[in-house]
Amino acid sequence: MPRTTSTKSRRSPQPPESRGGADITEHRLGNGLRVLVAERHLDPVVAVMLFYRVGARDETEREAGLSHFLEHMMFKGSAAFGKGAVDEVTARLGGQNNAFTGYDHTAYWFEFASDRWEQALAMEADRMGGLLLEPAEFDSEREVVLEELAMGEDDPWTALAKRVEAALFQRHAYGRPIIGTTQSLGGTSVDDMRAFHRRFYVPANATLVVCGDVTPTAALRAARRHFGHLPTSPAPERPFAPVLEEPAGEVRLEMRWPDPGKRLCMAWPTVPVGSREDDLLDVILTLLTTGRRALLQRRLVLDGDLATSVSASNDTRVDGGAFWLMVDATSAADAAEVEAAVNEELEYLRTERLPLREIRRAVDLLAASEAYEAETVSDLANELGGFAVDADWRLALDTRGRLCDLKPVEVRDAAAKFLDRRRRVVGWSLPDDSRFDV
Repeated sequence: MPRTTSTKSRRSPQPPESRGGADITEHRLGNGLRVLVAERHLDPVVAVMLFYRVGARDETEREAGLSHFLEHMMFKGSAAFGKGAVDEVTARLGGQNNAFTGYDHTAYWFEFASDRWEQALAMEADRMGGLLLEPAEFDSEREVVLEELAMGEDDPWTALAKRVEAALFQRHAYGRPIIGTTQSLGGTSVDDMRAFHRRFYVPANATLVVCGDVTPTAALRAARRHFGHLPTSPAPERPFAPVLEEPAGEVRLEMRWPDPGKRLCMAWPTVPVGSREDDLLDVILTLLTTGRRALLQRRLVLDGDLATSVSASNDTRVDGGAFWLMVDATSAADAAEVEAAVNEELEYLRTERLPLREIRRAVDLLAASEAYEAETVSDLANELGGFAVDADWRLALDTRGRLCDLKPVEVRDAAAKFLDRRRRVVGWSLPDDSRFDV
């Protein structure tokens, strides 16, 4: 029988750090569960999030989609909370809940009034230690997940991004869709899921975030009460992940879609979450796409009438990320002209030093976004927990401070390094009758 350990904290809590009006402290229970408490008394609300350091990255090819499938099954019954009880209790207490699966972690979320938030811990602890995983429920929910997979294939952006990502990460789990494939989902068993849950859903592999109208003393007392009896087991070793490979020259792909839309998706491999270059890539995406003065907004949307929208994403992950650029071209635009305009603006960013005022504008916009992302207790809990399991929760605290000394040459050099045409994947989704050849 597994040994149960004391729930006494292993070390004294450190002085609090702050974000969004919240004082943040870190603690750890004797069985390895990490607890982050963000105390903020602006509203009588508490968000509870439980993050597990497991996602699609940790699956073998045969297991693809198992993390996401397990997320579904976490709502299908545990020892003290039967099928549907989590949603029923949440609704009866006037709260909200949800969950999501990523490549590097899986998270479960509750938000309650501050006089009843502890119920979230009771449900999460029971799901961690007593998930039922009944075979009939497993088979039924597999059909739901397969339908979700099919619906994604009906969306052109989802289909295009999946193909681009597979080309970018050809020998890494990041190149597989989080939801899995028809083959992997059809081949997995309830015993596979039970083993996966036993391996990864343990206190030492989890971070509990309690954020809002609560004190650290109350949060820790509740965490010990609900999670303290769960046995100690070491955090699982993450599976070996090969080093991400650079594309051997530009990779181009095209798909045809039965609608008039013209969609351009570009992606480049980048860096693990938390590095200085991660911050620089955030600045670059802001310079390219955020606000009316952004390079691609002005060139493609405002002045050129080449696109209806343009966006970018700095999607950094544990092993290394991707920088995404997405363009919805206008129906009248020539696809080759759109791509040429994008290339010209990227080359400008890679070779010229932008004025310092533009760099500072981008930093100001990022700082404003950081403040907005901490506006609600649930937003703040999500930011803290995501950074905690992927790198360091303190990365959620001070974008402006990390970038206050940023120089234009750093931005230019980062753009030159990462946004090289020879290391990207270019994907187009075009109408069936389009004559553009990628």
